[in-house]
Amino acid sequence: QEVKIFRALILGELERGQSQFQALCFVTRLHRNEIIPSESMAKLRQKNPRTVRQAEEVRGLEHLSMDVAVNFSKAAQLSSHIHNVCAEAREAIYTREEDVKFWLEKGVDGSMFEVLPRGSDLPELQRCRLCPERWRPCMCSYSLSIEWYPCMLKYCKSRDAAGRLSSYKCGIRSCQKGYTFHFYVPQKQLCLWDEET
Repeated sequence: QEVKIFRALILGELERGQSQFQALCFVTRLHRNEIIPSESMAKLRQKNPRTVRQAEEVRGLEHLSMDVAVNFSKAAQLSSHIHNVCAEAREAIYTREEDVKFWLEKGVDGSMFEVLPRGSDLPELQRCRLCPERWRPCMCSYSLSIEWYPCMLKYCKSRDAAGRLSSYKCGIRSCQKGYTFHFYVPQKQLCLWDEET
């Protein structure tokens, strides 16, 4: 179904009345050419696996408005991986309306999606970092960065015996990318990390 899943585990602060950790899942559409094909990934042999790698290309920060909740019990038809990856985030799986439209056209059951309140619809809905009360609903933000992932194949050129140029796959290009997800929470208590940023 061309699905990309991000899972975030946020360690709780026990002195602030938080449980051991809080899980979030963000599900978006995976576009073609966004990551290399899995067949190429399977052939990738990593030399020096303990090396800390630096990305060759830094792709810009993407801001995503996650304005739809995904029902965990029905999400398997969207992706079989959601059941495993998002098990701890049952009540906090988010996606975007534009991605939902794409999946609905592919025949996915729309009953797994629930549109959430938006800041544009409710002017009184504040950003969580500005919200004074812990039990009020607000718009939460969560940022993450993928420091290294295989994003493109590299092609090299060679000449044959007749001198003709040809290209062949000769490696994998790595990228770094940052994301900031914006989403509704029914109470600020579910977004306390936003105070520190």
